[in-house]
Amino acid sequence: MERIDTHQHLLLPGTFNYPWVSDFEPLQGRFGLEKYGAAAKGCSISGSIFMEVDVEEGQIADEARYFCRLSEDPANRIQGVIAGGRPEGPDFQKHLDNIAHASLKGIRRVLHVVPDELSEAPDFRSHVATLGKQNLTFDICVRADQLAMATALADACPDTQFILDHCGGPAIDKAAFESWKEAIEEIARRDNVAAKISGIPASAPSGMADARTLRPWVENTIEAFGWDRVLWGGDWPVCTLNGTLLDWCRTLDEILVSESTQNRQKLFNSNAQRIYRL
Repeated sequence: MERIDTHQHLLLPGTFNYPWVSDFEPLQGRFGLEKYGAAAKGCSISGSIFMEVDVEEGQIADEARYFCRLSEDPANRIQGVIAGGRPEGPDFQKHLDNIAHASLKGIRRVLHVVPDELSEAPDFRSHVATLGKQNLTFDICVRADQLAMATALADACPDTQFILDHCGGPAIDKAAFESWKEAIEEIARRDNVAAKISGIPASAPSGMADARTLRPWVENTIEAFGWDRVLWGGDWPVCTLNGTLLDWCRTLDEILVSESTQNRQKLFNSNAQRIYRL
C-alpha cells in the first residue's frame, strides 16, 4: 500500500546548522533526498511532508523557504512543508508572511526543549490560534509527561488543527504505559487534535523496536483517536537510532496486518491529504 511519510527530516550541514545534533553522533552528517530515497526503498512511499529540523534560530525562515522551493520539483515528492516558528515572539505573523508558499502546510515549535510555561503564555497561544485562520496546522512535539500542557494548548486554540507527533512522546524504555494511556485518551477527546504514529522506534529499548514492543503504543493511540484522526510518519533519520526506515514500515505492517484496507488507507494516505490539505 502506498503511503505518505508525514514526518520526513532532511539534514544538510553546511547549508544549515543543527545545534542539537551534537548529542547524537549517528545523526551527524548529511541526510538528504538521495539518502532518504535509498532508505525508503521497499516502503512504498509515494510522497512526503518535510518536517523542520530545529535549525539554529536565525536560519528558521531560510530552512522553510529552501524546502518549499524543493517541493516545486515533482521529482522530489515533497508534498508539503512544516516550518519551524517561534509563536512566543512578537514577529510571528511577519515570519509567516515571509515564508508564505503554496507548499507551506503548518508550523512546529519543539516544546520538550523549552520550559512548559512557554506554551502557556498569552502571546504564544494567541499566535497559534491565528494558524487556524490561515489554514495552517501546528505539530505538537512534547514528552508524555507534558501531554496535559498540550491538551491545554489545544483547548485554548479550538480553531487550529493540531497534530500530536510521535504518539505523544512516550518513554517506552521506562514503561510508563498507564499514565501515558490516560493522557492520550484525554487529549484525543479534542476534535481539533490528530495523532501521528511516528517516532516510537527511537524511544524503544535498543534493539527492541519490534511489533511486540511497539504494538500497545500503536494500538492504544489509534483506539483513542480513531481511524479518521491518525497519520503515519517515518521520522527518518531519527528512526535509524534504533533500526531502519524499512524496519519501521515492516513492523507497523505486522502490527496492522489484520486491519481493513480502508483503515490502513486512512492512516497511510487519505488522512494526511485531508488534515495537511495536500
